[in-house]
Amino acid sequence: MLRALARMVPSALLGAVTLFAFAPFGLWPILPVSLALAFGMIEVAPSQRRAVAQGWAWGFGFFLANVHWIYIALHTFGDLPAPLAVLAVAALAAFLALYPALATWAARRLSGESRAALLLCALPACWMLSEWLRGWVFTGFPWAAIGYSQIPGGPLAGFAPVLGIYGVGGMLAALSGFLAWLMGRHLDRRTAYGFALAAAVCIGGVVLQRVQWTRPAGKPLKVALLQGAIPQNRKWGYEDLRYNLQVYYDQVHQADADLIVTPETAFPIFLHEVPADYLDDLIADANQKHAALIIGAPTLNAKSKNYYNGAVLVTDPKRPANYKSHLVPFGEYVPLHPIFGWVYENLLHIPYNDFTPGGQTQAPLPVRDQRVAADICYEDIFGEELIGNASHATILLNMSNLAWFDGSVALAQHGQIAQARALELGRPALLATNSGTTAIVAPNGRYQATLPERMPAILTGTVQGYDGNTPYMVWSNWAAVILALGVLAGSVQLRRRDREI
Repeated sequence: MLRALARMVPSALLGAVTLFAFAPFGLWPILPVSLALAFGMIEVAPSQRRAVAQGWAWGFGFFLANVHWIYIALHTFGDLPAPLAVLAVAALAAFLALYPALATWAARRLSGESRAALLLCALPACWMLSEWLRGWVFTGFPWAAIGYSQIPGGPLAGFAPVLGIYGVGGMLAALSGFLAWLMGRHLDRRTAYGFALAAAVCIGGVVLQRVQWTRPAGKPLKVALLQGAIPQNRKWGYEDLRYNLQVYYDQVHQADADLIVTPETAFPIFLHEVPADYLDDLIADANQKHAALIIGAPTLNAKSKNYYNGAVLVTDPKRPANYKSHLVPFGEYVPLHPIFGWVYENLLHIPYNDFTPGGQTQAPLPVRDQRVAADICYEDIFGEELIGNASHATILLNMSNLAWFDGSVALAQHGQIAQARALELGRPALLATNSGTTAIVAPNGRYQATLPERMPAILTGTVQGYDGNTPYMVWSNWAAVILALGVLAGSVQLRRRDREI
């Protein structure tokens, strides 16, 4: 048993080091090298069982490193005892690692004894398909998809508006497979062809970054994104409420823009519970400046008695809103309540569970001659779910409160995810967050402006809206999935030939 665990340690360490491939570090070459070495270990494993163990170990190290910050929400703010919080994070990493393990098992089965089929076709394709599955099975958790490491400056980033982030990850896995295939080979005509193809793919990604898939629409907006930097432990008491209201009262009055945006749940009470004179004063001030004001707050439907996590355009008398559609399990609702309800209610103390999801398709918020599609918190990691609303909008808006994970890389990782959405959908993205990353992202996925994390401030800038469709908006993730299935068919053909390339 100990010997088996020892054999898995190198793979786990290779997975863990990929933390530095993502934001805020941005050392993207680490990921293809790490994955290539992992593929090599999978290829030389003497049995299917050991190969799957290597795939799982890499995944465990990968997820433990890249989502370790969940511990902060569970322990620091959720009051879960430290040992249980550590166990919960480790259990999540162990579960998510089943996806790389599944990819390893399927790839080895499909490729047989053919090294080329395994490394050049089966493993890259199965890896991509496993990430796609991770994005929707059990409501999905696609955080840290490997393609994000390429955003915004990696050579494969240009494929994001064509194949989406899973397609970018699949191509990255293919390059890793090629690197693994090169190990132990002599330079010959076939390896030269391989180098030429890999170079062509990277050059193609760079060239695609210069393509403008969408077009400017309407007049630019001057925007002001409010960052209150309110600690999570100062959101729920009576005096904390007064503090929250005062912070955003001051910032709204200081802001000078066409569009003013607060973060998610800027007011930790229902919108109808906000003092009427307070809200009226904010609206009057915005109207005097001819500004639209979008507030993040939980809202109650008077008829259905359902409540929502929403972005509400309060300066419009009709109060149009975009409501969060993809809710956070255990944070905003309790799945399998008979099983998990007791644990949630007795060990965790996170308020506002059991929100109601908004509709999948919601009208964008009108701001002058621009149309703003708002999403809340982590639902922007589900790129395919944003396509419908984005197709009718000219500007994307994400409102988040990542103070749950203050001091961790989660803030920068989430900013990188928003950069990917802007690139995939060909539209500028606004990130209005409580503590960071607050930013304006251009349609090419690069930051136009940002604020330092955990500092009260207002980010002001000018944003040009865009409309039109990127290829990804037309075929969603299906192009990448079909491409991966085609590559798998190629692996079967290589296996049948039963010889090395």
